[in-house]
Amino acid sequence: MTMTELLVSKSDLATTRVRQLADAPLQPGQVRVRIDRFALTANNITYAAFGDAMHYWDFFPVQGDAAAGWGRVPVWGFGTVVESACADVPVGERLYGYWPMASHAVLTPARITASGWFDGVAHRAALPAIYNQYHRTGADLFYRADTEDLQALLRPLFTTSWLIDDFMADNSFFGARTLLLSSASSKTAYATAYCLAQRPGIEVIGLTSPGNLAFCEQLGCYSRVLTYDALPMLDAQTPCVYIDFAGNAALRRRIHEHFAELRYSCSVGGAHVSELGGAKDLPGPRATLFFAPAQGQKRAAEWGPAELGQRLLNGWNGFLATVQDKGWVQVAHAQGADAAQAAYAQVLGGRNGAQTGQMVSLAEA
Repeated sequence: MTMTELLVSKSDLATTRVRQLADAPLQPGQVRVRIDRFALTANNITYAAFGDAMHYWDFFPVQGDAAAGWGRVPVWGFGTVVESACADVPVGERLYGYWPMASHAVLTPARITASGWFDGVAHRAALPAIYNQYHRTGADLFYRADTEDLQALLRPLFTTSWLIDDFMADNSFFGARTLLLSSASSKTAYATAYCLAQRPGIEVIGLTSPGNLAFCEQLGCYSRVLTYDALPMLDAQTPCVYIDFAGNAALRRRIHEHFAELRYSCSVGGAHVSELGGAKDLPGPRATLFFAPAQGQKRAAEWGPAELGQRLLNGWNGFLATVQDKGWVQVAHAQGADAAQAAYAQVLGGRNGAQTGQMVSLAEA
């Protein structure tokens, strides 16, 4: 058996290579999982863009002669255990979780329960636990067999979006009632807008490119949508919060310079990967990176993990129903190494339509 993996240059995210490796024998306690299919979205591009700063490259380090300068971008999706040296994880078990862009992954199950387990490999011990957990689909309350693609595409993004909404409410929206969301057509942005739209008295303004304006308007979760060049139309004295999904340094500066009453600047993603840049010497509040696991840990401590999980599940069920009812996502599938490389290039370049949800499989069909 061989493993196929898609490697990305850490210094040039547009440069990729496919590598095949012979599978090494499992060590006691390990399992080999076939990664059946995974989602590829702007969220994964953010993982790559912030791979060093946020340690995303550290989850699945490249082994062997290709290690220097290359990384495996983490993705979310579904896998099946095809070989097991762990008595508590049987062959055939299906899992939802965090994977490398590859056909297979070797994991070391730890903290095993009826609902799932964590990868106990040493190099992941210091990384955020939320990324190390694998859910057994048979016991996962979020799981539905008929919506696997939408779960892979939207569940991790929605979790981030839900926690952004909760963070804003937890901080009384920093004294503002208007929130600006860049890259408004991105799935994480419109999931955040969906959550914020449930809160009375909050105006959610989406900022997007001309080509995505109509899509964002028909979503119905934004109070209004503007193109980036229409930013001067907004009242500079409006108390507002900026939630940045684009990572566009020039746009961030324009917003900081335009709004005299910018109360908070929240950096989330890097959808505009070619226009990323620093955030030093900006007028107004310091641009602050939002780290979803931190807000999740805060709420788990305050509410208890079960209550947090139930609230998140309730929100997810409502969002998923809306996505399905309104057709916000049209799933596209890429099978095999060549198709995976092409799909990655499309997502990196922002060339997929806003409605497209890209699923990929490097495992043999």
